Amino acid sequence: MPEEGLEWLDRSDLLTYEELARIAGVCVSRWGFDGIRITGGEPTMRAHLPRLFELLAPLGVDLAMTTNGVKLPDLAADLAAAGLRRINVSLDSLSRETFLLLTRRDELHRVLSGIDAAIDAGLDPVKVNCVVIRGVNDDEVVDLAAYGRDRGVGMRFIEFMPLDASGEWTADRVVPASEILEKISAVFPLEVVGDAHHVQPAERFRYVDGRGDVGVIASVTAPFCESCDRVRVTAEGKFRTCLFSLEEQDLRLVMRAGGTDDDLAAAIESAVGRKWAGHRIGAVDFVRPERSMSQIGG
Repeated sequence: MPEEGLEWLDRSDLLTYEELARIAGVCVSRWGFDGIRITGGEPTMRAHLPRLFELLAPLGVDLAMTTNGVKLPDLAADLAAAGLRRINVSLDSLSRETFLLLTRRDELHRVLSGIDAAIDAGLDPVKVNCVVIRGVNDDEVVDLAAYGRDRGVGMRFIEFMPLDASGEWTADRVVPASEILEKISAVFPLEVVGDAHHVQPAERFRYVDGRGDVGVIASVTAPFCESCDRVRVTAEGKFRTCLFSLEEQDLRLVMRAGGTDDDLAAAIESAVGRKWAGHRIGAVDFVRPERSMSQIGG
């Protein structure tokens, strides 16, 4: 997060839970979506969040959430009761100082307690996401892997992408997934789970001694754009077909103008029809989107 913080949206600009559930319902009924993930910014900042999962649960799809974990000690049990089934918690460092540097918040203890609360609430699986940045936290990869093994949670190491809010991304700060795996396997030997090249988005590896697994998401060095089937809706209702998309379809406008579900479906189909072949990170013609990850949703 940049030191000056981020611009807050007016509450009226945000989709209501009913509007979010309506979009989800159209996607499930028209095209058979089988999974929905609630991300952010930070989803637990929304009041009465369990209500959203109560609205989504009747759709009968896999419900997941990605969170910074700070509010999980208070929310995990209620979210599980409302229909949440699995969760990813962002944890980029086990060092209080590094955590504070990255998040501008002295909340490491709350995140670790939140992971424990998610486990206690019966969420399964509980996974932990770590974005690895050279010179910042790449020296903690093995420590984080050990933490995952000890707590029985799956670590997911993610290559640093040009979506940081502070705009400081450079290619030399990317730690390739192959390097991450080498570091871990040197201490805790790994083996491939199935065909790693066809598991998306994370390539999964299990520990040879049977104590869990680890995944890497190589969005920069080995992107999976050809097989990507994910789409996103931002908090204010902009439909995006890629994290790095330069175009957005305004679904909020369709709904608040009185559009039918058919109109909503047509807008979604139009956007998907224009989906590009890939994000082109590293190419000379790559254009960074104006929004950061915290504004798009992971």
